[in-house]
Amino acid sequence: KMAAAAGAAVAGLWSEVNRCGQNGDFARALKSVNKILQINKDDVTALQCKVVCLIQNGNFKEALGVINTHTKVLTSDVIAFEKAYCEYRLNRIESALKTIQSASEQTDKLKELYGQVLYRLERYDDCLAAYRDLIRNSQDEYEEERKTNLSAVVAAQSTWEKVVPEDLGLREATYELCYNSACALIGQGKLNEAMKKLQKAEELCRQSLSEDSDVTEEDIEAELAIIHGQMAYIMQLQGRTEDALQLYNQIIKLKPTDVGLLAVIANNIITINKDQNVFDSKKKVKLTNAEGVEHKLSKKQLQAIEFNKALLAMYTNQADQCRKLSASLQSQSPEHLLPVLIQAAQLCREKQHAKAVGLLQDFADQHPANAAEIKLTMAQLKIAQGSITKACMILRSIEELQHKPGMVSALVTMYSHEEDIDSAIEVFTQAIQWYQQYQARTNHGCCVFQPKSPVHLSLIREAANFKLKHGRKKEAISDLEELWKQNPKDVHTLAQLISAYSLVDPEKAKVLSKHLPSSDTMSLKVDVDALENSHGATYVRKKAGKLTGDNQQKEQGQGEVKKKKKKKKGKLPKNYDPKVTPDPERWLPMRERSYYRGRKKGKKKDQVGKGTQGSTTTGSSELDASRTASSPPTSPRPGSGAAVSATSNVIPPRHQKPAGAPATKKKQQQKKKKGAKGGW
Repeated sequence: KMAAAAGAAVAGLWSEVNRCGQNGDFARALKSVNKILQINKDDVTALQCKVVCLIQNGNFKEALGVINTHTKVLTSDVIAFEKAYCEYRLNRIESALKTIQSASEQTDKLKELYGQVLYRLERYDDCLAAYRDLIRNSQDEYEEERKTNLSAVVAAQSTWEKVVPEDLGLREATYELCYNSACALIGQGKLNEAMKKLQKAEELCRQSLSEDSDVTEEDIEAELAIIHGQMAYIMQLQGRTEDALQLYNQIIKLKPTDVGLLAVIANNIITINKDQNVFDSKKKVKLTNAEGVEHKLSKKQLQAIEFNKALLAMYTNQADQCRKLSASLQSQSPEHLLPVLIQAAQLCREKQHAKAVGLLQDFADQHPANAAEIKLTMAQLKIAQGSITKACMILRSIEELQHKPGMVSALVTMYSHEEDIDSAIEVFTQAIQWYQQYQARTNHGCCVFQPKSPVHLSLIREAANFKLKHGRKKEAISDLEELWKQNPKDVHTLAQLISAYSLVDPEKAKVLSKHLPSSDTMSLKVDVDALENSHGATYVRKKAGKLTGDNQQKEQGQGEVKKKKKKKKGKLPKNYDPKVTPDPERWLPMRERSYYRGRKKGKKKDQVGKGTQGSTTTGSSELDASRTASSPPTSPRPGSGAAVSATSNVIPPRHQKPAGAPATKKKQQQKKKKGAKGGW
């Protein structure tokens, strides 16, 4: 009876578990499962149900603990998917991969999870093959999700591995597919096309979410945040930093729950700020340290964030922090250039240029594959220090760049600056010899690349021009002759050769000039009408017409008279009297006039300019207003001053000879007093 009662109880509990599972109430189902396990602790089905209930409730760690505790009962064949899924959700990706690979049977569920695990491990080629196999062999309602995952893999390959994506023929009917397609285009550098795809993705997202009445505008904006973030990134790549910054800040204000998105946006804002607005950058860098960021981003994204942290430490003068971060990065990626470049930059900020060059030299010796870029930086430091010759030596030690036109040009310019013409010519000679040897190897079939003969010829021509400029005529002639032999129809080279010979061997120049084409055979393809109607020609023609216009008028005898400019009437003094004859000596200085008597010598003259400002030698009694009978008014009486000026017939000295020197002086004093300005 007890066994029958227990069986009935277990059956009832199983019914409860089944009902709760169908209703999605896994917390209640878990309670019933636990009661069953109290009756039979090794019930395989009950243990499986318990693991599923815990997974559905998000208790992945507890679920994995149950699996590991009952390994004898829950073998890998029975519970492989659940175990791998728990490990995947707990970010134990390598363990999840081992669990999947150790399963005896690869079910569809395990294959789906296998694809996700490969994506997280950034094994994109294997992941692409896994999803293709799934799409080919599956027919259910999850086909759209698999295609979305497949497009995400292609986008990741294009972005991180710079692989040109193949056309998968996917219909971009959902905003997720449009978004992934845009990411793939960004990886290829097709920014305008990517922006159009993102705009289409935004439109599809709004349409899709607006159909659900429970979705609010805030929910839609939160879903669109990742699309807007990618739009801002495109703007940043296009140089529209202000627009990008504005959109980035709008996304941050929404406070999205995706810590990965926030970290990427914060990092991009820091790259826009650079060494400016470092206070804002220090606030934004906190978003990159949020919990779980390392599981949301790819390795290259995390590495870029760490590089920017080191650079920010350098810009904020945190030298120890900068060295610590860059050293950590170098230990993680010993062959990467950026950590050592950041360390060198920090040393330069501390005025330790020699130590920075030594650090770079050590890295170049240890990693010859990356030596070229490091040596370019070393040369730049030497130039900054003014050591041009040492910089040239460093540049010439980069064998793979010695023959490049840019390197040749830089070296010749630097040697010319140092007035080392022989070394500059040697640079030209070595580059030309390299191309000659390259041509020889190509002709013997030892090289798969095509010879760059145009570059070779260009170097010879530049070398000839340089030698002519610096008086090395014979050497220049040798180069020009070689050019002319390779292309006897090149009139320009022949003209240069004749010009050079004319300075050294005029007879040879005459002989070569016979090879020049006659003027009759030369056809100048010039549109005369277009040339005459051009802006410059029109300006010259108009100017010439202005210069020759008067002569043509005289020759033709036309009666047109050239307009003369009217002379403006000179201004006369206010009190000018036309009846009085002006003083004939008015243009002479006062001292040279016949009636000049000289200044009257007196006490006042001796007193002028003596004493402190505002003081005078006159007795104080003379200036005491209280001792005078009546003080004079501070302003003239109405009408008094006006009457004097209106009725005065006094003629100024510029128009009439005054009666005597005192009268003239009195008039000058009156005029001086009238125009004086009070300083108090």
